[in-house]
Amino acid sequence: MRKSILLVILSLSLVSGYAQNYNLHTVFIYSFTRYVIWPEDYNKGDFEILVLGDTPMYETLVEMAKKKKVGERTIKVTKISNPSEIRKSNIVFVPSDKSASLGDVISKVSNQSILIITEEPGLGSKGSDINFIMKEGKLAFELNQSAVARQNLKIANELSRLAILI
Repeated sequence: MRKSILLVILSLSLVSGYAQNYNLHTVFIYSFTRYVIWPEDYNKGDFEILVLGDTPMYETLVEMAKKKKVGERTIKVTKISNPSEIRKSNIVFVPSDKSASLGDVISKVSNQSILIITEEPGLGSKGSDINFIMKEGKLAFELNQSAVARQNLKIANELSRLAILI
């Protein structure tokens, strides 16, 4: 059942045109929470998403967090100003206008089990775990398997099959 729900959501996103808002990104990110497996010590307390900088994605994620949970866990979305503020969390989202900070984000995350999500062409191959891209006018995502392994995260096969693998 979960597999079919993910496939429907992600398939619909490939059919629909990309709007200059983050609603579709948020649908993807919420789906990722169900198909990325964090180590046990990252499954306690709130499910925390850190958003780097000022971006409309922050407000969209906050709205999603009011309505959704990850299992029984409340979703907490926190805006941070720079990579030095990264702390134990589940996801760090780096918007395109902060792409130059990716190296600092990767250094700060190091080998912690924090999923790094970006949205700038080329960042998947530069160490982001998941990178949103436009492919044939539609939103898609790259999955950097070595970066995910470095962070000690596991990706469900259903998600890997839908990704552009790096």
